[in-house]
Amino acid sequence: MLAKVFSGATVGLNSVLVTVEVDIAAQGFPAFTIVGLPDKAVEEAKERVRSAIKNSGADFPVKRITVNLAPADLPKEGPQYDLPIALGVLIASGQLDCEVASALVIGELSLDGTLRHTNGILPLALLAQSSDFNACFVPEVDAKEAAVVSNLRVYPVNKLVSLFHHFAKTAEIKPHAPTKFSDLAVTASYEFDFADVRGQEQAKRAFEVAAAGGHNLLLKGPPGAGKTMLSRALPSIMPDFTEAEALETTKIYSITGNLPPGSSLITSRPFRSPHHTTSRIGLIGGGSRPLPGEISLAHRGILFLDEFPEFPRSVLEALRQPIENGMVTISRAAGAITYPAKFLLVAAANPCPCGNYGEPTKKCSCMPGAILRYQKRISGPILDRIDLHLDVPAVPTDKLVEVEASRTRETSAAVKKRVNAARNLSSTRLSLYGLFMNAEMSTRQVQELCFLSTACYQLMQQAVEKLHLSARSYYKIIKISRTIADLGHSKEITSEHIAEALQFRQKINDV
Repeated sequence: MLAKVFSGATVGLNSVLVTVEVDIAAQGFPAFTIVGLPDKAVEEAKERVRSAIKNSGADFPVKRITVNLAPADLPKEGPQYDLPIALGVLIASGQLDCEVASALVIGELSLDGTLRHTNGILPLALLAQSSDFNACFVPEVDAKEAAVVSNLRVYPVNKLVSLFHHFAKTAEIKPHAPTKFSDLAVTASYEFDFADVRGQEQAKRAFEVAAAGGHNLLLKGPPGAGKTMLSRALPSIMPDFTEAEALETTKIYSITGNLPPGSSLITSRPFRSPHHTTSRIGLIGGGSRPLPGEISLAHRGILFLDEFPEFPRSVLEALRQPIENGMVTISRAAGAITYPAKFLLVAAANPCPCGNYGEPTKKCSCMPGAILRYQKRISGPILDRIDLHLDVPAVPTDKLVEVEASRTRETSAAVKKRVNAARNLSSTRLSLYGLFMNAEMSTRQVQELCFLSTACYQLMQQAVEKLHLSARSYYKIIKISRTIADLGHSKEITSEHIAEALQFRQKINDV
């Protein structure tokens, strides 16, 4: 007898439909064979399915069982095929008489028949929605994650025997209540607040512009100036997550198994801070089974690279394409997979190995050649792709020891209100292009949406001649100016906005 159960396979961030065909032959020696390019985890499903069926009180047929995972040319990885294979065996052996053509079945089995957590539930639930399936059967621990998908009945399955009784109509499994994004969004608590940062008013302004427009930022200053603290306070002023952004990010965390236990959706922007000893594969992604790296885990969030020059040169150069395109393509002999990587890069660097170069109160102990070699670790193409360049000097003594009651510093909540308002303006303007922030605009979109007056063009012409700006830097300045105008609720870009944007560009005497 032949049975068909539908499941899915994840390829990159997307899922494709997999048909699990189970045939039990009346003749031949007893055997259990799985075909369709299964990996080791799928091959071992034979023993898990055999034990789960027996321990659930059903009979495992001692016959020739053939399981085909179609399409046959697509590699099948992971244990999510355990439950559909077990269901197919029960149907093909005649122990269960039901119709499962309108349902997608996913789950890993324990030997006692209970369902375990399975990675990649959200992409598979989205596949069920797009393929017009009426229902999706998933492990009970993952039902909340799948219930985020609208117009889909999600059935939480805790044991194989429960699924058997559901299809036998002896004990129905009730669908999980739909999970709404508005119900999941909560006010996050942050480790640092902008009110905790003493001084550094220009740096705070640069961070506000970066958060509002999604512009990359490079901080250069001596140790103890507050570069790390400012960077870790940045999440507290980032604009609120939209539902579309949350789904994009959650898909990445779901397939990599990084979704926090008990969470169904990533509701706050990621903050990733890999150590400078991170490998190129760890940062960009890859491996024999290509998985997302840190830049994809920071999608729609922040990637903070402290001690920027200490990263290996090959690792930094690998950031060029993702910074420019907002995605990374990992090519292997078996094929190529593209992962999204639209992150806000915040890089922090010392001016020299000792960190005191250019400091008026401390003496630099580095030789000129050592300073030059240290600064040359960051290549010109990487620097040209970073929007905002900021010198962060040491905090003056009077700022550092000021009495708390003598001055009221602006909180992150107040800054975030302005950032949210500016991001709403930009997302409304860019909605026709499917974009969220000004940094994502292409050259053509800058020309269409960012009108410059004669005075602005004259100022830009002078800047190109004196600062030797590249074409990329020219358009980045216009994007930054558009963000500054949004923060000021201005419909037009003025020369004042251009002038402020020019202050954040790389200086001529920099490397």
